[in-house]
Amino acid sequence: MVVSDVNTSEQRHRTLVAELCRRIEQAESAPTLAELAAQAGLSRYHLQRVFKAVTGISPAAYARRHRHQRLAQTLHQPLSVTEAAYAAGYASSSHFYREANEILGMNPKDYQRHGRNNTIRFAVGQCSLGAILVACSERGICAIALGEDPQALVEELQGQFRNAELVGGDRGFEQQIAAVVGLVEQPQLGLTLPLDIRGTAFQQRVWQALRAIPPGQTVSYSDIARRIGSPAAVRAVAGACAANRLAVAIPCHRVVRSDGGLSGYRWGIARKRALLERERG
Repeated sequence: MVVSDVNTSEQRHRTLVAELCRRIEQAESAPTLAELAAQAGLSRYHLQRVFKAVTGISPAAYARRHRHQRLAQTLHQPLSVTEAAYAAGYASSSHFYREANEILGMNPKDYQRHGRNNTIRFAVGQCSLGAILVACSERGICAIALGEDPQALVEELQGQFRNAELVGGDRGFEQQIAAVVGLVEQPQLGLTLPLDIRGTAFQQRVWQALRAIPPGQTVSYSDIARRIGSPAAVRAVAGACAANRLAVAIPCHRVVRSDGGLSGYRWGIARKRALLERERG
């Protein structure tokens, strides 16, 4: 009875937070904590705790993340940088420029030009699952890809960062490749290198939930949808898994069908099976 009550309370909190996330996403300007607390019928302190327990971040941080997503989208529209900033919800251009480089990993004008003047270091190596490509921006590792053909992995990276300058990694970069290969071979060791995770606010919620799945365990797409407070968004969760660019570091291979069967994996079902078998020991 106690366990049932706890589960019911957790699900109620997830549903509530999903509603608040939708309000934040649909608002022209971010609602205040007091406004969100009033909608939830909770104190500001209690809401802060509940929201962070479900999403891992505060309401204010979620609002910033969504604004960053809108900025990335509007910068690819036929607008000036300043117009894109206001359309994304920034109240002043000075505030926007203080945040822009950190958000985008490059200055806004270069982002509009699909990464022009941005440098991506990369290297291709070998692991037990075949070829592995690791790419890194100034912010951290931005791509980990697995495959059979090293050249195909490089071409995929070029498509993701069309106008960026791709530079082969130097000897110092070999340590990062080694760390990522170590993660593939022994996932329980984890990865301490910084990640440059780029995606929508919804994708970020899904990927954060994936990173909370311990090695050796699996969950269903429905489980993840419930954990992020959007139980009806199973297909969108699957889409976020498919959009993941960071193999193993964001462990989408630990998500399976409700019947336990393996479903699609960006880097091949055989690799997904091998990773899961390795993690189960």
